[in-house]
Amino acid sequence: MTDKPMTLARTARLPVAALAVGLLLAGCATQQTTYVVGEPAGEAPAAAPAGIVLEYKMPAGRALTYTTSEEMAQVMDVMGQAADMFMKGGGTFTFTAKGTKGQDLLLGVTIDDMSSTMSGPMGDMSPDMGPVKGKSFDMVLSPLGIEVDASAAEAITYESANGTSNVAPTFKLFFPDLPDRAIEIGDTWTSAATADDTSGGMNIKLGFENVNTFEGLEIVDGMECARIKAAVTSTISGTGSQQGMDMALSGTGKGSETWYFAVKEGIYVRSVSELTYDMSIAVSAMGMTLPVTQTRKGETKLVSKK
Repeated sequence: MTDKPMTLARTARLPVAALAVGLLLAGCATQQTTYVVGEPAGEAPAAAPAGIVLEYKMPAGRALTYTTSEEMAQVMDVMGQAADMFMKGGGTFTFTAKGTKGQDLLLGVTIDDMSSTMSGPMGDMSPDMGPVKGKSFDMVLSPLGIEVDASAAEAITYESANGTSNVAPTFKLFFPDLPDRAIEIGDTWTSAATADDTSGGMNIKLGFENVNTFEGLEIVDGMECARIKAAVTSTISGTGSQQGMDMALSGTGKGSETWYFAVKEGIYVRSVSELTYDMSIAVSAMGMTLPVTQTRKGETKLVSKK
């Protein structure tokens, strides 16, 4: 932060800068996949046999419907003035088996519902999610949970205070990654993923690394599930323009996630997570760097299986 005295013009632009930064980060919050710590989901764990193999299975005719919920609280300091924001959102998505593509699974995805509400220093800044409801696209998922191709979701757009955004980031990190080997209780494996978002006037890059631990078996909704606890670290970086001002952001996040995978059925069943980011936003026109803390909580749950 500069030590020079603030001019009247510069002081007057502070609310604009705060709004622009808030919209930028709230836009990221609308689209990010959440990672968070969980509660026990079912009955007492069963004894796990040696060498469990986890694999996604989507036989012909299978349709899985999930609901997601997410909350984000953001604290930003602008020259000693608090500029807090709060976001709450979620959606209902149905994934339908459409066969295979090479060794991978071809899925048809329907956005049954999607919502997001945002409030901040300037009042309600909620995007209009109406245009995405009922829209469909195809994606490709590997048997180990890697989203091979979700680019078709980029064509499904909505309008926010940041401009035009798309839903692709929601689906590029939707499914947990599975180990590429048989696992026993106590085994760990590391999974990593990245997601890029170039909508809303910004180029944002998110990176995640999960250290997963197989804790045991548990009955969830009548299915024997592997319970996985993950320690999550994340990075975020980006550049672009908001409200006519050039910005650059960087930061790191840390949290945890507990998720459940039905062993026999090959189905992702549930996850709960919590992640806290510490970030800085450089606003070149203001000669300022703004500290931001963002806490995110979320849950994904399988609600229908056909």
